Amino acid sequence: MERDAGVRRIKPLVTHRYAAQDGERPSGRCEDNGYSDDPKRKPEVRLLLLREGLAAALLSGFVLLLWGLVHLSLQQLVIGKPSGEFNAGRARQHLEKITSVGPRPVGSQENEVLTVNYLLEQIENIRVRTAAGPHQLTVDVQRPTGSFSIDFLGGFTSFYERVTNIAVKLEPKDGAQHLMLANCHFDTVANSPGASDDAVSCAVMLEVLHALANQSTSLHHGVVFLFNGAEENILQASHGFITQHPWAKLVRAFINLEAAGVGGKEVVFQTGPENPWLVQAYVHAAKHPFASVVGQEVFQSGVIPSDTDFRIYRDFGNIPGIDLAFIENGFIYHTKYDTANRILTGSIQRAGDNILAVLKHLVTSEKLADSSKYRHGNMVFFDLLGVVAVAYPARIGTIVNYMVASATFLYLAKKASLPGNRGGRYVWDLACATGVVVLGWFVTLLSVLIVALLITLLGHSMFWYTHFYAAICLYGAAATGKMILIHTLAKNLYYGGVRLVELGSLYFDVSLLLWGCSLVWLTQRGLCSAYVPMLMVAFPLVTRLLLMKEFKHRGPSHMSLYLMPHRGASLSTWSFGDGTPQFDLNGEYFVFYSHGLDAPTWTFWFEIQPPTEPDPAGPEGMISIAISTHYFFGEDRWTAQLEEILHKFPTWAFPSSWVSTYDMYRY
Repeated sequence: MERDAGVRRIKPLVTHRYAAQDGERPSGRCEDNGYSDDPKRKPEVRLLLLREGLAAALLSGFVLLLWGLVHLSLQQLVIGKPSGEFNAGRARQHLEKITSVGPRPVGSQENEVLTVNYLLEQIENIRVRTAAGPHQLTVDVQRPTGSFSIDFLGGFTSFYERVTNIAVKLEPKDGAQHLMLANCHFDTVANSPGASDDAVSCAVMLEVLHALANQSTSLHHGVVFLFNGAEENILQASHGFITQHPWAKLVRAFINLEAAGVGGKEVVFQTGPENPWLVQAYVHAAKHPFASVVGQEVFQSGVIPSDTDFRIYRDFGNIPGIDLAFIENGFIYHTKYDTANRILTGSIQRAGDNILAVLKHLVTSEKLADSSKYRHGNMVFFDLLGVVAVAYPARIGTIVNYMVASATFLYLAKKASLPGNRGGRYVWDLACATGVVVLGWFVTLLSVLIVALLITLLGHSMFWYTHFYAAICLYGAAATGKMILIHTLAKNLYYGGVRLVELGSLYFDVSLLLWGCSLVWLTQRGLCSAYVPMLMVAFPLVTRLLLMKEFKHRGPSHMSLYLMPHRGASLSTWSFGDGTPQFDLNGEYFVFYSHGLDAPTWTFWFEIQPPTEPDPAGPEGMISIAISTHYFFGEDRWTAQLEEILHKFPTWAFPSSWVSTYDMYRY
């Protein structure tokens, strides 16, 4: 005869149905798991604050870690790490020597004589020392005269006469039919020593020339190092070279070294036009990649009133290239404070490592010989914390973007069609939440503008440029405070009876919706920057879709499962039997489980339909789940407490005992 010794229904200390009658209030607590239905929910508040504090601490630690990776990596390039082929110390000596003559505007003695003589002297030293090697080095001082029209700054015509170019060609002994161009400029604006713009690039190029010339293996193609002396006069010297120099017709691609700040990391902010093989070369070869197609599209949009020699080579030479620039500390750019001591040796080492590696890769590439053959489409490119760079064709990006957007909208549509969301309830909630987010953006923007106005009235309108972190605290605090205020008001005034878990899920969907719309809009405009909203959608969506949809529990040979839906919620199907949930007289669901030897982990699932109307008096979530385990044999069937209880029975009694545990969870 089968008795109930193997199947025990261990009820919670209080089993209430959240349908209290006539003012009755459910009461009780499961001491093992901290569950309480006290309306004040003090334990839950303390636990919530603990969880939020822990999350904030982890997020802060993660942000600090990223800051360390981004800002402290420069020092690690030099400190404790001997350089390979590129010597930043020698490059720094060139930098200090060039800047020691002072400002070098076009036409000045400092620019046309002193700097030119120093560069020629250093180039000649390199030529003499490497004459016995597999390369030949040719120097040509060009002083072109010409003119051109440009639509920069409203459009004008530029005329130049006898500006200075120093062109250095490094090639195999038997010559080269295809050349790679590396460009920098040594002139400056008036009253600035121009350490970052662009003496440091000249110093880097001298050391790169030294490293390449000392290679024991011959180059496949040649390299032209152009030190041009008239860039600040709106790109005149580069025009003179690319339109008049006899070597120009052999140039197949170029790298341009520029600055829009002082020191830091050099960023790739322009590539092409088209010619994705150049981006692939940078991604493959650069030791410390720092690149973003977002910077390229912002710069080429005209929002930033600036231009570089990249434009001249692209428009007048019809050759593709890569544009790099130092961008940190922009408040020093084009001022008397642009001095050599403000440029870290690590910045020089980093730039030299990258440029030398990319040039080595390009001059051995077969694609350089016929670059026009590989001119097809643009590239999406960006780096991940300066560790690795990612690049893929824009046409592939378009397909991926639309696939991600489609998956996002299908996810939202499926959620809107769930039984609990029918009647437009979910769509209405989503629209209202979107309105709250947009309102938060508007109020945040207004707050920042008010702060900016106050700062301007105090006469410190540009203080944020030199005190970056103070600006983050000032403007960031205003923005964050207003955003928190808007969402707090919405939560208390509009979402008073809505559970936090439901609010979190709703605003997660709002984020997907807004980023998804941005993704479609940017993709339709043909912007490669659409990868940003794509990433903001793809990873959260994949995470949500791949969340564990099954419960897994490992325990003794006998276990019991209790499923207790909260008021208004119900089970629609589960993994047991024919899939139809069977409830007991109390409206709850009880499942008994047992297993033999070598049984796998108990895995099960169920689907729950959320309530159509939330119950303000009920607990958080939609269902309470409890698991009870029964240890009928083995060393776990006894505890000291159980032994003490058994000893209280009379000797003639036969108590049947075992150890059981009870754990409750709420979802």
